[in-house]
Amino acid sequence: MATAAAPEEVVTAKPVAAEPLLSSAAIEKPTDVLEDKSVIPVPHEKVHDSKAAAVPEKALEPLPKKSSKGSLDRDIALAKIEDEKRLSFIEAWEESEKSKVENWAHKKLSEVSSWENSKKAALEAKLKQIEEQLEKEKADHAERMKNKLALIHKQAEEKRAMVEARRGEEILKADEMSAKFRATGHAPTKVCGCIGG
Repeated sequence: MATAAAPEEVVTAKPVAAEPLLSSAAIEKPTDVLEDKSVIPVPHEKVHDSKAAAVPEKALEPLPKKSSKGSLDRDIALAKIEDEKRLSFIEAWEESEKSKVENWAHKKLSEVSSWENSKKAALEAKLKQIEEQLEKEKADHAERMKNKLALIHKQAEEKRAMVEARRGEEILKADEMSAKFRATGHAPTKVCGCIGG
């Protein structure tokens, strides 16, 4: 029995490359040791990892059971994947087209607003120019009217001065005639009608 105890001690220790071949009982023992070191698998139902929670439910679904028509099931699955791929491509294209249309409409609306603002600004500038021109013309007309009023006033003053001068002359003439009539003693035969316009 001393020979049987020695192989058990050899198995627990690390094998050395220079050792001679052992008996068949010693060879079976290392396989038993290897089986004890197997990895314990984690069951799918009890995984509570944040990474496992991020995996979509589709990925966790079991694959369809293989039947005698395995290639048919595979073709159906591939066709379904192709349909989903095509639909996602269509959705992406639709979003892209809608985005292009929205960008185009936004650009055109901006252009219209810009055009409207520039036209409004041009018309407002023209209106302001017309108003300034009218104000200038109004000022010119007012100045001309004031000048005309001043001229009329001047002419009226001249006419008044002429009337006053003639009145003075006529009064002086009447005084001279009355003095002459008094001096001669003659009375005037008719009333003098020389005053007039």
